[in-house]
Amino acid sequence: MQLTGSEIVIECLKEQGVDTVFGYPGGTILNIYDALYKHPEINHVLTSHEQGASHAADGYARSTGKVGVCMATSGPGATNLVTGIATAYMDSVPMVAITANVGLPLLGKDTFQEVDIAGVVMPITKHSFIVKDVKILAKTIRRAFEIAKSGRPGPVLVDITKDVTAAVCDYKAEALKVPEKIVNYSEADIDKAVEIIKKAKKPYIYVGGGAIIANATEEVAKLADIIDAPVCDTLMAKGAFDAYSPRYTGMIGMHGTKTSNFGVTECDLLIALGARFSDRVTGNAKKFAKNAKILHFDVDAAEINKNIKTTASVVGDLKGSLAAVLAKLDKIEHKEWMEHIAELKDKYPLTYNKSALTCPYIIEEIDRVTKGDAIISTDVGQHQMWTSQFYHYTKPRTFLSSGGLGTMGYGLGACIGAKVGNPDKICINVGGDGCFRMNLNELATASRYNIPIIQVVINNHVLGMVRQWQTLFYDHRYSNTVLEDKVDFCKVAEGLGCEAILVTKKEEVGPALEKAISLGKPVVLNCIIEKDDSVFPMVPAGAPISEVFDEEDLKNRQ
Repeated sequence: MQLTGSEIVIECLKEQGVDTVFGYPGGTILNIYDALYKHPEINHVLTSHEQGASHAADGYARSTGKVGVCMATSGPGATNLVTGIATAYMDSVPMVAITANVGLPLLGKDTFQEVDIAGVVMPITKHSFIVKDVKILAKTIRRAFEIAKSGRPGPVLVDITKDVTAAVCDYKAEALKVPEKIVNYSEADIDKAVEIIKKAKKPYIYVGGGAIIANATEEVAKLADIIDAPVCDTLMAKGAFDAYSPRYTGMIGMHGTKTSNFGVTECDLLIALGARFSDRVTGNAKKFAKNAKILHFDVDAAEINKNIKTTASVVGDLKGSLAAVLAKLDKIEHKEWMEHIAELKDKYPLTYNKSALTCPYIIEEIDRVTKGDAIISTDVGQHQMWTSQFYHYTKPRTFLSSGGLGTMGYGLGACIGAKVGNPDKICINVGGDGCFRMNLNELATASRYNIPIIQVVINNHVLGMVRQWQTLFYDHRYSNTVLEDKVDFCKVAEGLGCEAILVTKKEEVGPALEKAISLGKPVVLNCIIEKDDSVFPMVPAGAPISEVFDEEDLKNRQ
């Protein structure tokens, strides 16, 4: 049948199983929006800003495992997507961003709202396309989805000139393609991995976000049990391993637990599962796990030996490669090693000031009230670390946070996307006041559609994480990090159509959360905490993770 380019876009989205699109219309993309108008089966969420649309598509993708889709017009509409695209790229989130550009005859002539968006996003996408011929439009969109979700997932951008959206050509529907699992490892790779595991006396499992992406959490748990090993995780891997398991030692790295940092430093085998050895994990890479052989499982061959030299590697889909290894392993015991790790856990628990209202207390209350069964998103900073430390994540796709890019303002859009994709789940965003003010306009999106998300603002009236660094390493020179102003977040929230609750005391937290959940509408909890609360443990930038310190260590040094 003959369709316009705009109708082909919509039909291709339907082919791919897309039920939700986040976006913002404008001149060059009007034809696509006009076609979308005739297809109510695709739910379009009009965000307050294009960046909000990209973060919402990201949150939708992370929480559902589907490809997130966002749309924007040319010029500033398209460039407003860039931060969200980069966020998704760094954290391997499957996303397709569809933009429209000026007509083909106008390209390269500094036309109104013209930007080479395909060129702009080239370094932060798996691939970017510009479609100048309607005959290749359907093929390009299908290819975009295939690239976004295959192998190591990531964002793909499809830019379409306006004349292509109006042009007519033949269209033939195609069945949805399921990407094949990548298997680049050999039997010899599996055998070598098994041999190394069997010889280890002090193995440690280090789980990254790839375990969630690959749906390999069951295999991770089986590996930990069969080789009798402790497990630490990265920020991106929260929920990949049950936080209540006695094997679990918490996060590793700059704000990881002492148990994880000391344990990895002492181990003789570190098994990395879908992790990229980020600088926030390794600290001083030359001194990272210096006593250990490194066995690295990853779908992306480019990650092997990129940051840390490995002893052996298995490249391919993590679920399949772990299954192949498990098939060749019998039960191993490391009683003495596990007892030592248990002693470290007892000696170095996470602590905080329980005499005042603090973020860790708020996070523990969120955990208690939701029974650990919520989807939690965060912005970036102290509250992000506290949320990773004090909430017990037991299931994958329940923690959404910008790990690689560290995008302030990410969380609210992501929370909206998660709630749209998971309407039966409680969805809560935890953000500092500095982050919240960056994209709080998305509260208008939540109220417009009555999306019942809960925004918890950890309000210390400063840029908390930056202030913490200024306290520790810049001799208390608080340059441009104090936010003592006249902004009333409760009034702002009410003005944007949401409910608002002010929280200033510990005893108010639980009832405020219970009320927010019961209201069934978007709610902001403005929680006032002390400006000098700090996140511990901590590793100074560039130091080995064995030099992790906490507040008690700091007092003893002074």
